[in-house]
Amino acid sequence: MFGPVSFLTPDAATASAPATPLPEWNLADLYAGMDDPRIATDLAEADALSKAFEADYKGKLADIAAAADAGAQLGAAVKRYEAIDDLMGRVASFGSLVYAGDTADPARAKFFSDIQEKLTDSSTHLLFFTLEMNRLEDAQVEAALKDAAFGHYRPWVEDLRKDKPYQLEDRVEQLFHEKSSPARGAWGRLFDETMSSLRFSVDGKELAIEPTLNLMQDPNEAVRKAAGQALAQTFSENLRLFSLITNTLAKDKEISDRWRGFEDVADSRHLANRVEREVVDAMVASIREAFPRLSHRYYALKAKWFGKEKLEFWDRNAPLPKVDTRDIGWDEARDTVLGAYSTFSPRMADIARVFFDKNWIDAPVRPGKSPGAFAHPTVPSAHPYVLLNYQGKPRDVMTLAHELGHGVHQVLAGRQGALMAPTPLTLAETASVFGEMLTFRRLLAAAETPQARKIMLAQKVEDMINTVVRQTAFYTFERKVHTERRQGEITAERIGELWMDVQTESLGPAINLSAGYETFWTYIPHFIHSPFYVYAYAFGDCLVNSLYAVYQKASDGFAERYLEMLAAGGTKHHSELLAPFGLDARDPAFWQTGLGLIESMITELEQMEGA
Repeated sequence: MFGPVSFLTPDAATASAPATPLPEWNLADLYAGMDDPRIATDLAEADALSKAFEADYKGKLADIAAAADAGAQLGAAVKRYEAIDDLMGRVASFGSLVYAGDTADPARAKFFSDIQEKLTDSSTHLLFFTLEMNRLEDAQVEAALKDAAFGHYRPWVEDLRKDKPYQLEDRVEQLFHEKSSPARGAWGRLFDETMSSLRFSVDGKELAIEPTLNLMQDPNEAVRKAAGQALAQTFSENLRLFSLITNTLAKDKEISDRWRGFEDVADSRHLANRVEREVVDAMVASIREAFPRLSHRYYALKAKWFGKEKLEFWDRNAPLPKVDTRDIGWDEARDTVLGAYSTFSPRMADIARVFFDKNWIDAPVRPGKSPGAFAHPTVPSAHPYVLLNYQGKPRDVMTLAHELGHGVHQVLAGRQGALMAPTPLTLAETASVFGEMLTFRRLLAAAETPQARKIMLAQKVEDMINTVVRQTAFYTFERKVHTERRQGEITAERIGELWMDVQTESLGPAINLSAGYETFWTYIPHFIHSPFYVYAYAFGDCLVNSLYAVYQKASDGFAERYLEMLAAGGTKHHSELLAPFGLDARDPAFWQTGLGLIESMITELEQMEGA
């Protein structure tokens, strides 16, 4: 019911801590704190409004649709429904953000869980509305949409109607809904709290997951190796639990898919993303076919730079040898990103600047804090918040650019209201990846030496491989796990085999996937919280590469069209949004354009002196 959180995979969100103070978010625009009495007041109001809405409309929509003023009445009903959605979303967002700040704190965990349970109970009274809406005749709905009040919500209504074939009888829907928090939600919480509590022994120090992943980018190979082996050791010790969580959630999804009538394991995600299965299949096929020209080729080049035949898995994201690295302070990171945004569009930079000025960003690494990074849209009546684990490396600056791209997108789309602001995941990654590209291009243009340019190009290629190749491999892995789970429970050993199969195919022969790496599937949160989310990263990256190619050829008016696209939120299909740029995701050439940009960067690296 509430807008999606946009995550950044831990692959691209790690790095050593700068000494400068980092901002922590101020959640007071939502609530003053966990003890704010307005929380209880708003929860009670949401419950009362939900029950009143049910009393006024349940079992009556068919009669309303037959009335002479059907459009006006349905429009008023949806407006009330949207207001309740916004109120519930505000409380839910606050609970989620407080919990993300320290998932190891039992008080926060209870606070978050209690909010979820209360909102689930209240929203049960609203379930009937969309179910009854979808039972209305097409002709009735179309006639009612001619009225301005109801017609305003046309995109939401049309999206809702796409769910109609997969809708179940009301009481079954209610059962699924009420069980979501103590069932699927509880397993997700177990994963989060377990992952936050894990400790990894590196050179006598007990580290949490974020700083341990960070060490995989240390210039010292011995440190990287120690971190990689520590990760493998601790993951191995917890394989039984992570295998149980994975098996349980995959079975839970299979039951839901079977009852709803989804044919393919990923069809429910495609429906939620409002993207056709054949479009995703074409993208995945294009990327997998390009593995040898992308990741295989690049990692062979990187191995050569390291003087090795093969890189170890802990070398994959290592900084280039004989390269001086420095920590990047928060002020410099902020100015870099805002400068890049401003060059493209002053309005875009102005929106992003507010995140810094009003403390909408939580940047420090803290024990128990959610790993990785995300932008949470909250609700249109408030504003987004960004979570980072900023540790001062160039990749962290790219993460900041990425999440602020989400933030700008969410602010612009907020004008569409609580029901139509949320964007399908495939399009939600557009602004974030575009923000990264703008920042990268600004830094590249400022490179003073060929060596500096080489370093930046290599890092950007690695980030794009992590986004396109890695996420496509993750999607392939998920498909294998969910497909095989339909035949029965999968052992931890078998899950590891499936993981190694896709990693070997995607990373290529220049990466040595030594013992222990078969456990690294365990820490990817997307597999737990949002099955098949991951292909949205590849979709977004290729889309942005194609968009950027259009921008380079004809920049006049591009920024205005781009911001318009973001402001559309969830009101338009991807084909409508891309049409003004002359792009079509159903055209195989669309994907080749995006992949071609990565290839061209690798070619430039190969041609550089001393490559």
